[in-house]
Formats: sequence, structure tokens, C-alpha cells
Amino acid sequence: MPHALFPFFQWADASWIGTTVRNSRYWFPILELFHLFALTILLGTTLLLSLRLLGVLMPKQPIPELAHELAPWMRWSIAVVLVSGLCMFFSGALRYYTNISFAIKMVFLFAALVFHFAYFRRIVQRDESSVSPAAVKLAGIGALVLWFGVGLAGRSIGFVG
Repeated sequence: MPHALFPFFQWADASWIGTTVRNSRYWFPILELFHLFALTILLGTTLLLSLRLLGVLMPKQPIPELAHELAPWMRWSIAVVLVSGLCMFFSGALRYYTNISFAIKMVFLFAALVFHFAYFRRIVQRDESSVSPAAVKLAGIGALVLWFGVGLAGRSIGFVG
């Protein structure tokens, strides 16, 4: 991590949220439960929609209709992942400062959020015939790579220093 970020990590670690979660026997496991459950929902909805974009699943299902049905699940899961993840981050910010997996996860998370809101959502809301097949495939593959990258990098945080 860039040294300029160290004061922020110190502040987060010493914050009320950080000390409360860190000093509690129950808060971190509860937050992690919600975090992983929401990530599972997010990855599941992303998988369904991406496989439809790639033409592997539900070929007769209109993409905008499927996206509309899954949108509330995606929105809520992203919100829960971000809030629970932020609380867990605060509880161990100084540990995460030197963890390469955490840094990789943050890069994937930033890229996934930008891709999701700037590209993916625009593609899935439009009729398939009005978008090039390459753009549709890019949306499906990009979403899978980025969101599963977040999950894999997050999973490795506990195993990599």
C-alpha cells in the first residue's frame, strides 16, 4: 500500500467501529456471515446474468427482463457487502495495510464497481439486438472475472501476509 494511506489505516483501526468490532466476541463473525452471504447472492446473480449474456443459460429469456428481476438482489447484496466489509476492515485496518491479498481485493472491488455501474448495467438494460455481440460478451466475461476476483482475493486474505 502507498505510505500516504497509512494515516487513514491508523485512523480506521483506532476508530469507534474498529475497536468495537475488534474487542467484541460476536461482531466480526456476525459481520462476516452477512458479508459472505451477500457475496454469495451477488456472485450467484452475476453468474446467472453473465451466463445469459454469454448465451449459455436461458437463451429465450430477454436480458433486460432477467436483469430487472435480479436487480434488487444485486443492489442489496452490493450494499451489504460494502457496509459489512467496511466494518470488518476497520477492525483490522493495520493488519490489512501490509496484506497483498487485501490490496488485490481492493483493486478488484474498485474495478468491479466501476465496471458494474458504468458498463454492465447499461448493457443488460438494453435489448440484445441494439448492442454488439462483442459488447454483450465483454459484459458477461468482465463481470465474472471482476466479481469472482473480489471473492477469491478476499478469501486469500487470511492465508497471505
